[in-house]
Amino acid sequence: MTNPNSQEPRPGFIRRLWNWFWTPTGAISLGSLLIVGFVAGVGFWGSFHWALEATNNEDFCVSCHEMRDNVYAEYQGTVHQNNSSGVRATCPDCHVPKDWGPKMIRKIQASKELYGKFITKSVSTPEKFEEHRLVMASREWTRMKRTDSQECRNCHSFEFMDFTQQEGRAAQNHQKALDDGKTCIDCHQGIAHELPEGYLKAYKKVADAFEGN
Repeated sequence: MTNPNSQEPRPGFIRRLWNWFWTPTGAISLGSLLIVGFVAGVGFWGSFHWALEATNNEDFCVSCHEMRDNVYAEYQGTVHQNNSSGVRATCPDCHVPKDWGPKMIRKIQASKELYGKFITKSVSTPEKFEEHRLVMASREWTRMKRTDSQECRNCHSFEFMDFTQQEGRAAQNHQKALDDGKTCIDCHQGIAHELPEGYLKAYKKVADAFEGN
């Protein structure tokens, strides 16, 4: 027989907390909410990452930006597009940072090109694009100067260059650039695209602004 004076052991704090966590309160339990939220968060982040990568390739850049008949055409046949090693540098490799924060900022900035094409139509034709080429180039030079040509240095680094295997003039210029604290864009403004008229004066203005800082 059960002793009427005996009492059932009360569930411990951990068990009571577990039961509260998984017991429906109102319409849905807190545990279920957390699980649904976690799954939704993973789905959102996966979708966001997929969309980010889908908009971060050469085909997308050429299809949406006002460049197919301009800078993309100029890029064809350059050393970054076609070379003996078969290693290519595409649009995002040179113009989109790899780090997440700077990449988001750059993607937002790039949307201005769509604004210029479809809203203000300031670069909607090759002629208008050419009129704004110097302004756009100066903006990109400034960005690369500010980041010490980070996108270039993702593939090229003074630290790992063997100057003895380079052509004499290249070796001398790279050694001088290293000694003088220069960055890639200081010498390679037109490595993949045509240089706008008056670019020397414009780039000097960019460089002088950083020297002043």
